[in-house]
Amino acid sequence: MAISTLMLTSLFSFAVATAIADAATFNVTEMAFDDEYLPLFGERNLLRSADGRTVKILLNQHSGSGFISSNLYYHGLFSASIKLPSAYTAGVVVAFYMSNGDIFEKNHDELDLEFLGNLWGREWKVQTNVYGNGSTSRGREERYRLPFDPTAEAHRYSIVWTNTTIIFYVDEIPIREVVRSPAMGGDYPSKPMLIYATIWDGSNWATSGGKHKVDYKYAPFASDFSELILKGCRLDPIQELPAHAQCHEQELDIAVADYSVMTEQKQKAMMQFRREYMIYSFCYDELRYPSTFPDCKIVEEEKEKFGRTGHVMRRPSSKPEVMKAALPVRKRRPKRRNQARSRIIISETAEI
Repeated sequence: MAISTLMLTSLFSFAVATAIADAATFNVTEMAFDDEYLPLFGERNLLRSADGRTVKILLNQHSGSGFISSNLYYHGLFSASIKLPSAYTAGVVVAFYMSNGDIFEKNHDELDLEFLGNLWGREWKVQTNVYGNGSTSRGREERYRLPFDPTAEAHRYSIVWTNTTIIFYVDEIPIREVVRSPAMGGDYPSKPMLIYATIWDGSNWATSGGKHKVDYKYAPFASDFSELILKGCRLDPIQELPAHAQCHEQELDIAVADYSVMTEQKQKAMMQFRREYMIYSFCYDELRYPSTFPDCKIVEEEKEKFGRTGHVMRRPSSKPEVMKAALPVRKRRPKRRNQARSRIIISETAEI
């Protein structure tokens, strides 16, 4: 029997409440934008609030926009509350991510939360990526629906990166855990990274594999970032010590922090989220990867659901109640910086 939207929302809300209590809501201090961030590109499309604690980034026909951390970090918790653009957003990409691609051009590391816009009445999707040592040809991508309307209000999205594990959170619910293993080898991110937030034109891949483009008559497109958190080892570029030597003591604290520890309750909440909302997994994509990644944990029940394409073949009958309030709100969109990152295009032909 199909689970109703209301029941799914209630289940997710209960899981959130349980995980929040379990994780003590991360118990970390938020910061003002100017404390740790700088404009990256499209500065005219980057608007700070009067108190400096909320930043709006815009995409219009002239430019995208974004900001970047003023320091490199080696492991920690990196988080923001984000409200996404509403209405028609096909081709629009909002990203909150970590990278060192401007430093290591051929062997960069990257951890992404990428939010992918959609047509009228269809929900945003979020994609997580894990690249290490330039492993973009061995992309470890996963894609999900969300159990709420991310355009109605801000929700917290977080990346935890330690020497042994990577955890992606939506609110305080973990949605993906990557445990470092010998099988991953150099594909596990291991070099200090900067933190980025951007909004840009991803027409060539973001919505239905590039079928639907950005339509600038709905511009500007605006995304709000607030409750900014950078809790990790900030590197001193003057010191010649390697990152692990500079960060040894802080790494010990990060490794035992609530946000880094996967309790039984958080594991259950994560598995529930993945059962209901994961719509693509690289582990089941036999077309792109005929040989399964050695670090993948294949679940036979999931394998049947995803088929050979890595996509959910039939969408669950229950779907979140989204986009009711997402009608005519005209927004501008900025474009992304000229040196847009190369992006693996994941076909959506298997998904309705």
